[in-house]
Amino acid sequence: MPSILIGADVCPIEANRPYFQAGDAQSLFHDLLPEMAQADLVVANLECPLIERPSPILKTGPTFGEPTDCIKGIQAAGIDVLCLANNHIMDHGEAGLRTTLAACERAGIATVGAGANLAAARRVWIRQLGRVRVGLLAVAEYEFSIAGEATWGANPLDLMDCVRQIQASRAVCDFLIVLLHGAAEFQSPTPRIQKTCRFLIEQGARAVVVQHPHVLGGYEDYEGGHIIYGQGAWVMDEAIYRERQSFHEGFLIKLQIAGDTSSTCELIPFVQSAPAPGARRMQPENEARFRQALAGRSTAIREATFVEAEWRRFCAERRKGYLHAVLGHHRVLRKLDVGGWLTRLLHSRRALLGTRNCVLCETHREALETIFTRLME
Repeated sequence: MPSILIGADVCPIEANRPYFQAGDAQSLFHDLLPEMAQADLVVANLECPLIERPSPILKTGPTFGEPTDCIKGIQAAGIDVLCLANNHIMDHGEAGLRTTLAACERAGIATVGAGANLAAARRVWIRQLGRVRVGLLAVAEYEFSIAGEATWGANPLDLMDCVRQIQASRAVCDFLIVLLHGAAEFQSPTPRIQKTCRFLIEQGARAVVVQHPHVLGGYEDYEGGHIIYGQGAWVMDEAIYRERQSFHEGFLIKLQIAGDTSSTCELIPFVQSAPAPGARRMQPENEARFRQALAGRSTAIREATFVEAEWRRFCAERRKGYLHAVLGHHRVLRKLDVGGWLTRLLHSRRALLGTRNCVLCETHREALETIFTRLME
C-alpha cells in the first residue's frame, strides 16, 4: 500500500539556514526522518526562492530568498517533490525562480506548480506508486507570484482551470492531490476556502491540502476525499512569529492508498523552531492535548455558522488595516486614524460604496485586476 507524506512550508531562513546549507538533515528533521524514509513519496512546500544573487521585486509583505546551497538539507532529508505554487516563489523575480528550478533539478528533486509560463505552472506532476498513479496539482492565490501566458510564476487558483486540470488528469492519474496555497494567515478555513476545497473534491480530487495559514485549520473527510485546512509550517523560523505558539506546532499528513484507490489519512504532530532548530515529534503529553484541540476544531468547522462567525471576527479585528490598504492611506494617515475617525472624515459613505462596488462587482473587479497587473507594469 503506497504511502505519501505531505508537509507544508519549508523555508531555510534565519536560525535554520546553516543546517540547510550544511545538508544536516538530522538537525532539521530529527525523529521525523524515519517516517520520511519509510514513505514512498515525500512532498513539501518550498516557501522561498533559492537564489544566486538578490533581485527582489517591489511588493508588500516580507521578501524571502536564500542561497541555492540550501537545497542540500532538503535533498539529504529525502524530500522528493517541492511545491512552488506559493506567494513567495517570485520574491526575486524570474531570476529567482530560474535558479530555484535549476537547483532542484541538480539535486534530483521534482517540482510542481511554477514555471516559465502558465502552461508550465499548470502541469500536474504524476508518479506511479505500485499500482496507483498519483498526481499533484499545485495552485496559489493571486498575490505577487502568479504566472502569465508568457511570464514566469506560479499556477493561480482559478476554479475553471482547476476543473479542467482535474478532468484532463483522469486518464493518466488514479489519485489526485491538490496543494492549495491560500486562506488568511492564522485563520483557516475561510468560508470561501472551505467551499473551494469541497468543490475540488466534488470534481474528482481525492485530497485537498491547504498550505499557507501557519495555523491548524482542522480537517474533514468529505465525499470520500480528505481535506486539510492548514497543517502549520514544517521548518520555518520567522522572527515576527516566534512568540506565537501556534506557529511552532504542525503536523505531517500520511496518506496510504490501497490498490482500489481507497485511502486513509494519518496525522503526525510535531513542533518546529521552538526555539531549537528544525522539526521533531511532539512529546506524548503535548501530542494528546494537540490532537484533542485539533479534533475539536475539526468538528466545529463542519458547521457553516461557526466558520462564518470565525471569519467575521477575523475581519472585524483587521477592518482598519484592510480599509487603509484599499483606500491607499500612507503610514502617517494610518497612525493618525485612531478609532477610524480619519477614514470617516476623508471618505464619505457614498465614496466607500463606490469602492465597495469596484471590489465586489465581477466586471469592475476584473477591470481593476487588469489595471493593476497589466497597465502598471
